[in-house]
Amino acid sequence: MATKLKSVDVVLVGFGWTASILAKELTDAGLQVLAIERGKFRDTVPDFATTHIQDELRYAARGGLFEDLARETLTFRNSLDQEALPMRHLGSFNPASGVGGAGIHWNGQTWRFLPTDFTIRSHTEARYGKNFIPVDMTIQDWGVTYDDLEPYYDKFEYLCGISGQAGNVQGKIQTGGNPFEGPRARGYPLPPLKRSYATVLFDKAAKDVGLKSFPCAAANTSQPYKNPYGVQMGQCTYCGFCEWFACGNYSKSSPQTTILPALLPKDNFSYRTLCDVTRVNLDSTGKRATGVTYVDVQGREFEQPAELVILCAFAQHNAHLLLLSGIGEPYNPKTNEGVTGRNYAYQITSSVDVFLDEDVNPFMGAGALGQAIDEFNGDNFDHGPLGFIGGGYIALWTTGGRPILQQHGAPEGTPKWGGGWKKSMHENYLKSVSVATHGSVMSYRDSYLDLDPTYRDVYGNPLLRLTFDFHDNEYKMSKFETDKAALIAKAMKPRSVKVNYREGHYSILPYETTHNTGGAAMGSDPKTSVVNRYLQSWDVSNVFVMGSSVFPQNHGYNPTGTVGALAYWAADAIKTKYLKNPGPLVQA
Repeated sequence: MATKLKSVDVVLVGFGWTASILAKELTDAGLQVLAIERGKFRDTVPDFATTHIQDELRYAARGGLFEDLARETLTFRNSLDQEALPMRHLGSFNPASGVGGAGIHWNGQTWRFLPTDFTIRSHTEARYGKNFIPVDMTIQDWGVTYDDLEPYYDKFEYLCGISGQAGNVQGKIQTGGNPFEGPRARGYPLPPLKRSYATVLFDKAAKDVGLKSFPCAAANTSQPYKNPYGVQMGQCTYCGFCEWFACGNYSKSSPQTTILPALLPKDNFSYRTLCDVTRVNLDSTGKRATGVTYVDVQGREFEQPAELVILCAFAQHNAHLLLLSGIGEPYNPKTNEGVTGRNYAYQITSSVDVFLDEDVNPFMGAGALGQAIDEFNGDNFDHGPLGFIGGGYIALWTTGGRPILQQHGAPEGTPKWGGGWKKSMHENYLKSVSVATHGSVMSYRDSYLDLDPTYRDVYGNPLLRLTFDFHDNEYKMSKFETDKAALIAKAMKPRSVKVNYREGHYSILPYETTHNTGGAAMGSDPKTSVVNRYLQSWDVSNVFVMGSSVFPQNHGYNPTGTVGALAYWAADAIKTKYLKNPGPLVQA
């Protein structure tokens, strides 16, 4: 029997980026807000001190900041005719566990999606015709536009102190920025990071082949910065320990460095850690949430009543909780009906390893220290003759020269192991870089999330099952992008290059990105989406869903900038619309 607790106005499931944003905004509106986090509490001091956080073996190789798969995992298969098996080791993606979520270990690469990304289906049909979209591709418009979200992109960028060079301010193209981005009201709050020598080489090579290179926007502060919440951040030291690490210098944006100092002292905010939410509780009608049920670290079960329930967990976890709670009709790929679990997508990447005659400094790095081109992203180019939808950016990142995992492969013909391999690593460590592609993945009828019929978790609940593989559209797009990356790489005048095309089935084992999307897609039609344009459940109006789980498909950028913008967009709708008249904000 669960112990029933005192009711709160708002309960947040998870305590990462989106929960921190919602908590700050809703407590400012006077609401009593509680965040429930399955991991432990952690803060810059003492948990991320540079005396121990820069431990590559512990945090990168052994995943010290990530989810413990002994407690929380999913099952995976490539296709419907296969049996799904549990993921026993972290591989393709690294979900976080603990206060701050994946905002702790991310690199800080911060992008805005293109205006056409938000209207991808209607735009594609208008430009290329309805028959250009494969019959099994389930892409859809988001229900919001870039113009809707622009003020909220701006708010997230100024929260984080993003370092960058704007490319389009109020419709005027800016020298040195990304000319393909949507118009922004103002530039970034901080100038770009200092360049590494490798990014200078990429910049020159890209321009030599006629492309428009620009410094990547970074949630690594190029200067000391105080954000609108009054939280002070320090200047990046280019230590090279961003990716898979926390920042001990207060210079990488995270909830700890941008929001929590202003949030935690508030009397109307509280949090509970080491607690697993297992259900969103519904009333007898199934149309209203009454709160959540959770289990604490001692195995005790509690019922937490709340007037408003907001899911702020990792993408798959949000979808899992919706399925366990019976919110939204589960998606059925055979009939193409139902919504919860529909439109799962990922990201597709490739690389070109570049081996130079001169030294480049691999030690000076930051998570989002990079130079990129955007000519082949979204619909910035003519897809008509190419036969695919989507695209991606091409970039050279200098994230640091860590000794265990940070090498860019070896030239063709190098042995896979032994003395020859060691000799090649020694000769090329200071002379190699990698040009990367970061591509979109469209949503498909056979890519989805559901409850596994066989495997269960420690509480007896079915595990989440992931069914996913890349499709011909993505392979075509990735090859096109990789060929363009190779063109830039060869213009760097290297002694050799190694082109690494994306081939074979998607595998859940080697790391790629933690950019999982979908399962609770947003949209304008309740027959194809879980939440409306304000991220409010169509079926249960006092439930909102945050994060990349609401993306209807995945575009060619890292998701965090859009996740932050959507969180502010939803918070504003809750404050200005929902609280005045609780109920559906969009009529089905």
